[in-house]
Amino acid sequence: MNAAKDPVFEFTDAGPLTLSLVEQIAARLSERIVTGAYEPGRRIMEQTLADEFQVSRGPVREALRLLEKDGLVTILARRGAQVTKLSIEEVQEIFDVRAVLNGLRDRSIAEDPQRMKLLPALEQAVTNLGRLARDGERNEDYVEAVARLNRALGKMLRNKRLTAILESLGLQTLRYSQLGLSTPQRRKQSVQHWQKLVKAIRDGDSTEAERVARQRVNDSRDAAIAKLREAEKKLGRLSAPGKRTT
Repeated sequence: MNAAKDPVFEFTDAGPLTLSLVEQIAARLSERIVTGAYEPGRRIMEQTLADEFQVSRGPVREALRLLEKDGLVTILARRGAQVTKLSIEEVQEIFDVRAVLNGLRDRSIAEDPQRMKLLPALEQAVTNLGRLARDGERNEDYVEAVARLNRALGKMLRNKRLTAILESLGLQTLRYSQLGLSTPQRRKQSVQHWQKLVKAIRDGDSTEAERVARQRVNDSRDAAIAKLREAEKKLGRLSAPGKRTT
């Protein structure tokens, strides 16, 4: 694991020291999409962004292609890019895969002989989650802290292929995680899952670590799906004959 030598052991987002121009633009756009500043279905105009970032359209186009790989935008022929719409089918597929992979990740950590070295930082991170969960106004901060924690745990794996796959799913799941963790009750439940994981890792109980990981992801999946269905029903009522849609 080499946690003591790894800067992500502190559960901070160290990341690369420098990003290319294309990566910087992609990061700015992904933040707008994930936070909802760019709503699902919104068209993204290359020239408008090129003017904003004071670059040619080339870097913007490459940035959008990066976001397409992350599932945040869809590039359509002759229509350009648009923010990917949230769907129940997608959240089901992505979270089912993520539950298995997170289970494998946490099982591997619980089995690692050096796992005790990461416990102080992990406990501190989970304690911070508890504080954020108790503050009803810090939903986005909680989701961001969970995302950082997940990335840090992924980087501690010996299996670097698993690390890469988990990272590739990160942005795709973040918008849905915001839905799945949008209520105080769900954040409280999430903290309880993380606390159970800490105990499982401390005890070296890999079976429990995997079970808790899968349950944590599945609970978030189910809550996100419930939110999407609620939104669909509301939209259906607004669009029904005799109802005003403005």
